[in-house]
Amino acid sequence: MNDFSTWDIASNLLLAARWTIALSLIAFVGGGLVGLGLLAMRVLGTMTGRPALTVPVKLYVDFFQGTPLLMQMFLIFFGLGLFGVSVSPLAAAAVSLTLFSSAFLTEIWRGCVEAIPRGQWLAGASMGLTTFQQLRYVIWPQALKIAIAPTVGFSVQVVKGTSVASIIGFVETTKAGTMIVNATFAPFTVYAMVAALYFCLCFPLSWWAKRLERGMAVAH
Repeated sequence: MNDFSTWDIASNLLLAARWTIALSLIAFVGGGLVGLGLLAMRVLGTMTGRPALTVPVKLYVDFFQGTPLLMQMFLIFFGLGLFGVSVSPLAAAAVSLTLFSSAFLTEIWRGCVEAIPRGQWLAGASMGLTTFQQLRYVIWPQALKIAIAPTVGFSVQVVKGTSVASIIGFVETTKAGTMIVNATFAPFTVYAMVAALYFCLCFPLSWWAKRLERGMAVAH
C-alpha cells in the first residue's frame, strides 16, 4: 500500500462520504419538491379531465424511468456544453439525480393517492370542497401515511445512485475509492471499505422502511 495506512484510506473515504450524503440530500429534497408539483399536475389533470396536465407528466416520468441515470447525467454534463453552458460535475450530478428522483417519487406518491378509496373524494365533494381542497384536506393527509415507507425505501436508491456521479468526475465515495486504489494498488481493501460505507448509509434506511411497512400492515 506504499505509505498509506488503513486509517489513511478510511479517513479519506469518510471525507468523500460527506459529498455522497450531501448529494443524496440535494437529490432527495429537490426530487421531492419537483415530484410534488408533478403529482399535483397529474392528479388535478386526471380529476378535471385535462390531458394538457397529465400527458406532459406521463412523458416526463416515462423518460426518466425508461433511460439509464448515467445517460441522463451525460446529457446534462456534456450536452449543455454544446450550447456554451459550462456545468460543473456537482451541478450536473445534482440536477440529473433530482430529475431522476422526482420521476420515481411522482409515481410512488401517485400510487399512494390512488390507494385512497373513491368514497373519500365523494365525501369531500359532498362538503362543497373544490378538487384542490379535497386533495389538500382529505386525500393528501391520508396518502402521506401510506407514502412514508416507500419514500424512505426509495431514498436507498438515491444514495446508491450517487455513485454514478463518479463517471463525470465528481469526487464522492466511489470516485475517491478509485483514486485511492490508483495510489495504493490495494483494490480489495479500498473497495471493501467503500462497500462498507454504502452499507452503513443504506442499511439504516432499509431497516426503517421495512419497519414502517410492518407498522402499516398492522394498522390495516
